[in-house]
Amino acid sequence: MRNRFRWGLVAWAVFGAAALAQAQTPSLYPDRPIRLVIAFPPGGATDTLSRQVTQELGEALGQSVVIENKPGAGGYIAWNYVAAADPDGYTLLMAENALGISQALYKKTSSSFDPVKQYDAIAVVATSPLVLAVANNVKANSVNELIAYAHAMPQKINYASAGIGSVSHLTFEVIRAGTGMDAVHVPYKGGAPAAAALAAGDIPLGVLASSSVAPHVKSGRVRVLAVTMGKRSPLNPEWPTLQEQGVKEVDASNWTALFAPKATPQPVIDKLNAEVVKILHMPDVKQRFAGGGVDTIPSSAAELDARVKQEAERFRAIVQKANIRPD
Repeated sequence: MRNRFRWGLVAWAVFGAAALAQAQTPSLYPDRPIRLVIAFPPGGATDTLSRQVTQELGEALGQSVVIENKPGAGGYIAWNYVAAADPDGYTLLMAENALGISQALYKKTSSSFDPVKQYDAIAVVATSPLVLAVANNVKANSVNELIAYAHAMPQKINYASAGIGSVSHLTFEVIRAGTGMDAVHVPYKGGAPAAAALAAGDIPLGVLASSSVAPHVKSGRVRVLAVTMGKRSPLNPEWPTLQEQGVKEVDASNWTALFAPKATPQPVIDKLNAEVVKILHMPDVKQRFAGGGVDTIPSSAAELDARVKQEAERFRAIVQKANIRPD
């Protein structure tokens, strides 16, 4: 009787391990809805881009992909939430440059967050330009006019960003250093709230994702003075670059990418990467992204992993020079 019980335990263990391994193969994943977590509020650049591909991704995987917005703490609420999730492919993160920047921003603090150690890279989804934009009540139509306008103000001019340590924040610090324009940073909880404040005239200027400000530009409440990339934006080729206006130090963009908790089975990572790459090659998806001034960037997981590491190095000097500290 005892031997029979032992053999039963062995058989159960073998069967259970086999079932678990089978459940992690690409042929059976996924068998339930997938949560896609975003660290910023609805309407921002990351949220907007994510909603451009969730339907196609859900159709390709045969399961719905449900977006969950978890803003706050500069992204750390969502980042830590996903990092602590079960590594089974059912909780994913759509993130941006801020992941790489976090390593430069928090390297001297007690923060244990590390995107390389806590996430498995899946694929880069897209890249889009940032823009230097002003409210329509600001009397400036070029970078030089904005500098003169700022110098004429009795107090330092305020500028908006998507949050402390965001790529929009650090990019303006490079602009400020290159132009000599002094300004006070006003961080918002994402690009959408910052763009809304700019459109309302609550703040005079900001560096934000082009997709966040585009609706307000169309309504006439915001004007774009410059694009932060080395080339003009497909969203509006009439917008000049900062480099064309003499600010040679700036060449920055917003990238968005898909991640999973560390130790997610490799077959799941491979399947997600393959489906995302297929979607990004679809002509209608490329056209949809281009309509928002966004370029699709099909990539391997290894390329995304390298990008995150390079981002940390690229912004480390900016953080140190501007003496930027997290809240």
